[in-house]
Amino acid sequence: TQYSFKEVFGTLVVQKELFDVVAKPLVEDLLRGKNGLLFTYGVTGSGKTHTMTGSPGDGGLLPRCLAMIFNSIGPFQAKRFVFKLDDKNGVDVQSEVDALLERQRRDALPIPKTPAGKRQLDPEFADMIDVQDQCRAEEVDEDNVYGVFVSYIEIYNNYIYDLLEEAPLDSIKPKWNSCNTPVRNGDFVPPQSKTLREDQNHNMYVTGCTEVEVKSTEEAFEVFWRAGQKKRRIANTQLNRESSRSHSVFIIKLAQAPLDADGDNVLQEKEQITLSQLSLVDLAGSERTNRTKAEGNRLREAGNINQSLMTLRTCIEVLRENQLYGTNKMVPYRDSKLTHLFKNYFDGEGKVRMIVCVNPKAEDYEESLQVMRFAEMTQEVEVARPMDRPLCGLTPGRRLRNQAFREELSRKLELRGGPVGAGPEEQSAAELFFQRLPPLPPCELLDINDDQTLPKLIEALEQRHKMRQMLAEEFGKNVLAFKTMLQEFDSSVSSKENYIQGKLAEKEKTITGQKTELERLEKKIKTLEYKIEILEKTATIYEEDKRNLQQELESKSQKLQRQASDKRRLEARLQGMVAETSLKWEKECERRVAAKQLEMQNKLWVKDEKLKQLKAIVTEPRAEKPERPSREREREKPLPRSVSPSPAPSAPVALLQLRRSRSAGERWVDHWPPS
Repeated sequence: TQYSFKEVFGTLVVQKELFDVVAKPLVEDLLRGKNGLLFTYGVTGSGKTHTMTGSPGDGGLLPRCLAMIFNSIGPFQAKRFVFKLDDKNGVDVQSEVDALLERQRRDALPIPKTPAGKRQLDPEFADMIDVQDQCRAEEVDEDNVYGVFVSYIEIYNNYIYDLLEEAPLDSIKPKWNSCNTPVRNGDFVPPQSKTLREDQNHNMYVTGCTEVEVKSTEEAFEVFWRAGQKKRRIANTQLNRESSRSHSVFIIKLAQAPLDADGDNVLQEKEQITLSQLSLVDLAGSERTNRTKAEGNRLREAGNINQSLMTLRTCIEVLRENQLYGTNKMVPYRDSKLTHLFKNYFDGEGKVRMIVCVNPKAEDYEESLQVMRFAEMTQEVEVARPMDRPLCGLTPGRRLRNQAFREELSRKLELRGGPVGAGPEEQSAAELFFQRLPPLPPCELLDINDDQTLPKLIEALEQRHKMRQMLAEEFGKNVLAFKTMLQEFDSSVSSKENYIQGKLAEKEKTITGQKTELERLEKKIKTLEYKIEILEKTATIYEEDKRNLQQELESKSQKLQRQASDKRRLEARLQGMVAETSLKWEKECERRVAAKQLEMQNKLWVKDEKLKQLKAIVTEPRAEKPERPSREREREKPLPRSVSPSPAPSAPVALLQLRRSRSAGERWVDHWPPS
């Protein structure tokens, strides 16, 4: 059996090659504000968890995705608590002051809610996140600030549990009645399970799920490994020593918001925030209970795992059928929490990638065939829906310009020796010029007869006064020139403003016209959609009528065929009866004709004899009287053949007499031979 896939990786492929082909495009879409879903699918023990998490020294897809995200947005991350997730799958942006107060309030708590990012990593997973290639995205908007949030859930026995929740996680235990037997499944009480809800954008999310803001790859993977992976349910079966008994979902949410026009602070508008997420799903493997020898809780877990995977397959098949045949069947997303959670992805809200893990074991042959058949079929499903990204309308490159301005300002202040933001205490150009003049002579008078100190001081002061007057005149001229330049600049600015206002008015008119045209086209589209809907309904009615008429036509054609076959049988039967009757009547006619001919021959013979006797009487002398022969002697004598013509037959039997005359004559000759 041969199956075709977009990419096939051998047993010796490294994690980096798999990441570059499969997961890297999803991370790039995440940074562009698009959603993504990546899940591993296969039978139990085929390497799904290894593909997702990796091994020491060779990290899997999850740590590599985290490393690429933080390598790309590292210098553009917002401070902690600038982005704040709400309880309705949305995000708010806080000012720097509110974020600072939030950080101080969190720091005052005795136990931190998130693991510290600077403490020493656990050597158990430190090698998994030691990615050396430093992969990063090429196109990252530098005028945005970013915040990363992670959450980790599992779907166990069709119930959703938060693995990052600090409360102790107990397994599902059935209630027991007085007969020491468990009650039905409907009476099971799932402790601390979460529910699914739909937000205002019709996206599904888990209510009350813990979402942790992380600032580095190490911190995010520590949350995944220490807080979540340790709580995930695994068990030992005959096919896998550490078999996953639940579907695990690690969700990475990326919030990004643009900077203001100065490129300094985050824009305080919720409409400009983009929230995208990447879901990394490690599905539990399908298994056959006759091979795993499962019983008790393991048996119930296997049944729920297989049921959820079957629901996933059914949803994909219905989507494929709707796409190929143009039908509009309802997709049964709600039959399983797994498909209900990712309903939006299958409806086109993001890109979906699936990694099929196959174990080349002879015992897994049948299961592997079913897995690959389903995986090949999923490639035929294509659902795409464009996502609109909000436009901020600000000039790109704000962050770089603000950074360059600050660097230039600090450089100039360092050259002039003044502190940053000196304001009116800064030295003017005239003061700098006076500093270049020779210093004043000493003004101390020690002798009453000293006649040199005062004249020197007067001379120096007069020179400084003349210099001040010259500088004042030059300053006045510069002021007048500067005023003239300002007036010219104001006039040019006003003319440019008028020109820009005119252009803006033209653009507004154009935009108004385009909006009017868009409204008209939207109304036309709605009208056409309504007409299309009516035509589709009419076409459906006509197709139903056509099917009914075709069925009626087929039934009538079958009835006509039966009637024709009956008619043919009746015709054959009638022909047989006609042939038999005609043969019978022919024989009867022949018999009657032969009898009639014999009778007429006898009459003719009698007449001939009478004529002969009469002729003999007339011609012979009357001396002797002839002796009349007896009847017996006459009968013994052979009669001569009559040459007289037979009497004309009647009209109905004329043709039959002509056809049978020869045979009739022969019969007569046999009875009456000539003399």
